[in-house]
Parts: sequence; structure tokens; C-alpha cells
Amino acid sequence: MPKKASRGLANPTLLKPIDKHDGLIQVIIETPKGSRNKFAYDDKQNIFALKDVLPAGMTFPHDFGFLPKTLAPDGDPIDVLLLMDEPAFPGIAVRSRLIGIIEGEQIDGKKTIRNDRLIAVAATNHQYANIKRLQDMPSRFLHELEDFFVNYHKLEGKKYRLIGCKDVAAARRMIEKARQAA
Repeated sequence: MPKKASRGLANPTLLKPIDKHDGLIQVIIETPKGSRNKFAYDDKQNIFALKDVLPAGMTFPHDFGFLPKTLAPDGDPIDVLLLMDEPAFPGIAVRSRLIGIIEGEQIDGKKTIRNDRLIAVAATNHQYANIKRLQDMPSRFLHELEDFFVNYHKLEGKKYRLIGCKDVAAARRMIEKARQAA
């Protein structure tokens, strides 16, 4: 008897976002650090697909992903910038601890939308093991991230403005609000 054809991956947007026992979040990687390719989960096909390609010389500074079972104001799950030793692969789930949130907004014509990013550290890593709060990162880190987001959104014909950075408590409030919206 022939095997039934697979219909793609299990939908990672339906996975548990937070482990209630230890408070770690589960980040689903979309785009790895150092990649020019922007990947995104395509829920119609249940696969990770190529969404865009950055210009030569521009790469993602850290792994980017999302937090399942959340809905951010931009209509997608909450974005997560993940600090870890080595780049991951699209579709990988990484248990992580929150260290804060970068609040920002993107402006597309006359429309302004909040586009905040959670910042997290992979639970299993060496390089960022001592980072517990966003304030533990050098100030240059935030300036470089802001430059990346400004230039990234500019490629899409949008403007991006960093509003500020907040602590883990603010990040958890945002997660709760996004879980209720999902």
C-alpha cells in the first residue's frame, strides 16, 4: 500500500509559547543569524518559505523568530530576536529566557503600526549565559539593532522608529496581551 503524502510540517504557530514550570519561552526560528534570506512560516502550505532577500552586504544580525499562539498589532505572531552561540535553522524551536523588549513602530505611508521585538537568550548557550537583562548588553548593541531595523524597513518602503527598551516585566505584559488577541 503506498504511503500517504505528507501535507507539510506541523503548524508551529500552535505550539505552547511558555513553559509554566520554568517560565522559558519557546521561540520558533524563521531566519538564522548571518542570513541574507528572510524566511517566514507559510500557514497555507505548512512550510517555511523564502519571503525576501536582503541586498549584498546586509545580513540578519541575530536569529529571528516568533512566539507561538500570540498575535501582535502587525497581524503576525510576536517577533523575537534570539541571542545564541551559533545560528539555528528555520523551523527549530529554541527554549529561551526573556531579557526585555524593544518597542518600535513602523510607518507605511500614513499608517503607523507598533512593531515591538522581544529579546531573548537561548537557554542553552555559552556566549550569552550571563545576560539576564537587556541592560546587561552594551549600549552599542541597541544602536546597531536600531540601524538594522531602520534599514530593513526602508527596503520595504517603510520607516521604522525605535520608541524605547523595557524590562522583562513589560515583555511579559506584551506577551499576555498578544496571547489574548490570538
